[in-house]
Amino acid sequence: MSDRAQRTRSLDLTSETRVIYQGFTGKQGTVNAMQTIAYGTNVVGGVSPGKGGSTHLDLPVFGTVKEAVQNVQPDATAIFVPAFLAAGAIMEAIENEIPLIVSVAEGIPVHDMLRVHEMLKTTTRSRLVGPNCPGVIVPSARCRIGIMPYQQFKAGRIGIVSKSGTLSYEAVGETTRLGLGQSLVVGMGGDMLPGTSLVEGLRLFADRADTEAMVCLGEIGGAAELDAAEFVREYNARLGKDAKPVVAMVAGWTAPEGRVMGHAGALRMAGELTAEEKTKALRDAGCHIASHTGQIGEMLQALLNRRGA
Repeated sequence: MSDRAQRTRSLDLTSETRVIYQGFTGKQGTVNAMQTIAYGTNVVGGVSPGKGGSTHLDLPVFGTVKEAVQNVQPDATAIFVPAFLAAGAIMEAIENEIPLIVSVAEGIPVHDMLRVHEMLKTTTRSRLVGPNCPGVIVPSARCRIGIMPYQQFKAGRIGIVSKSGTLSYEAVGETTRLGLGQSLVVGMGGDMLPGTSLVEGLRLFADRADTEAMVCLGEIGGAAELDAAEFVREYNARLGKDAKPVVAMVAGWTAPEGRVMGHAGALRMAGELTAEEKTKALRDAGCHIASHTGQIGEMLQALLNRRGA
């Protein structure tokens, strides 16, 4: 794998990161691509089966991902196709070794995602973010891949990883308001089988020189928060508490058992961990716990001021 591909897979996105769209000429892909190009992201073309050889938004359209890779060498792909086609589009991107794959579609069948994950196990060349996610953004590079409302983002020093798109936007709003800004924001998505997890987001932030503090936003469903807690525990033991402070929050304290809250993964089944139990695990690991998103910015500011950052 080239250094450039490795950096992209590690979400080290720059103004030169080359992005394509799958589902480029569809309504949603078109609108998103226009906005993303206006933001400053380096979109170099797209894929729409049956429309290869044409142009769209003054950019080349290819019939397959393989043709796009051969002609424009993309570093990343934004997948804007319906849920019933999304797994196939993801697997086509994996087959062609695109380093970063972002899928925003909600409602991809679980069995389809099991096939995707089996395929991901066979390669170290591609990272999937999503599905059912808002995507990723590096404000300093003006590089957005997904649907995040880029107008409220500000280049800065806070890394944010979240299961919930809405909660991530709230955290972004708070850190922008206080002038802290964001280095990298990862919306991992709310499905049961995400391509990138909370703990992977934290690992990425830990390795970034431009990230001075981290935000981890969880919710009911699954056990990703426990993996995140274990990482924070080990990180603090190795480098000292608050080497990079972590502010965490878990949504869903009052959610009834067995009811989906917003998206497929936000579901607490009988016997699964409660939001309270997840919060305790994160607190015990050394995270600073916010009870609501309005506290996140001020907590981060206080922690960084304490360190003299």
